[in-house]
Amino acid sequence: MKNNNLQHELLQKQGFFKNLSLADWIFALIIILLAVFARIKLVHSTPDIYEEVIFVITAVSIIFLGWLFKDLRWFIPITAMTAYLAVLSYGGNIDNSNRFWLKYMLSSQSAIMWQCVLIVLAFFVYLLGSIIAVKQKQDNNTLISIATGIAWAGALAGFVGLLVRWHESYLISTDAGHIPVSNLYEVLVLFMAVTALMFLYYANKTRLHRLGVFVYAFQAALVAFFLWYVNSRANVGDIQPLIPALQSWWMKIHVPANFVGYGGFCLAAMLAVAELKALSNEEKGKTGGFLPSSEAIENIMYKAVAVGFLFFTIATILGALWAADAWGSYWSWDPKETWALIVWLNYAVWLHLRLVAGWRGKVLAWWAILGLLITTFAFVGVNMFLTGLHSYGGL
Repeated sequence: MKNNNLQHELLQKQGFFKNLSLADWIFALIIILLAVFARIKLVHSTPDIYEEVIFVITAVSIIFLGWLFKDLRWFIPITAMTAYLAVLSYGGNIDNSNRFWLKYMLSSQSAIMWQCVLIVLAFFVYLLGSIIAVKQKQDNNTLISIATGIAWAGALAGFVGLLVRWHESYLISTDAGHIPVSNLYEVLVLFMAVTALMFLYYANKTRLHRLGVFVYAFQAALVAFFLWYVNSRANVGDIQPLIPALQSWWMKIHVPANFVGYGGFCLAAMLAVAELKALSNEEKGKTGGFLPSSEAIENIMYKAVAVGFLFFTIATILGALWAADAWGSYWSWDPKETWALIVWLNYAVWLHLRLVAGWRGKVLAWWAILGLLITTFAFVGVNMFLTGLHSYGGL
């Protein structure tokens, strides 16, 4: 009987493409058409063979993401079309940025500010919905659903802002044009958007949208840091030409992979806070309330760490290859490299203890929170307090 069940599961896995719906194939066709259109109409310079390969891999990856996460089938086309409205509004001239829709909605800085507003709004709606749900002993309500919709809008605004900023960089100067992941301003926007999408994926998969109050508390804190950073430094949001060290196609794959990893680690830490609260309730005999079981929360936390670790590993390998290409050495024990290794080892041990040693509960939850502190120092602290080959990324 067990063998029959195993064979049935294998057949189901082998039938992935057969299980795709007509909507999935229509989505794939839309992405292919959008990719061809972008390649013909929106590429401002002649890409080399490596950039062509990255472009194709990105399009294929987007298709698979849409197949796995069905909500992306509407999210990605709407994001692309909204960004293209900004492109049309510019009309090839950066001086058109004073047009109403660009100035208040669709320019990169406007879209990014809307991202910040929507993140904070999502947090307060999640918070209000959670308070009402706790008082009424519910696990969901209309406000939590509204907050999830606002969270989607915030993620959309963030990605629109990045896509439009990419176009703006070429309008300023073809030589200045680059993918917007070259400084702290840009990667913070990417970080918030990626973390939001990762939460929304797991919330949709597990129907645990009510955990948004924990995740968006941290997102709101990120917005506060972002706004402090923008307002404490002159012209930090301005688009600048890339320094020589960053003028490489490696940046287009290393940095995004890195921040998918960071997003997974951030999400895991916020879920760890929720798990600690759930464990405390269970110890007091309080079950079946607003929070799901600690086991359910930990399962999502584990998946977030696993995905984050996979992408962070890929990013670290890509970073080593980039270093060899730029500096002639795969590893130089630069402070950024050293702390990246510390982050990697931290989560490698975390996964080993859960998968091999069978650890569960409070220890892993506190470890995930500590891991976020380590990751934060590797992300921001190293640039603030240490110097090295990556000093161009400083605050």
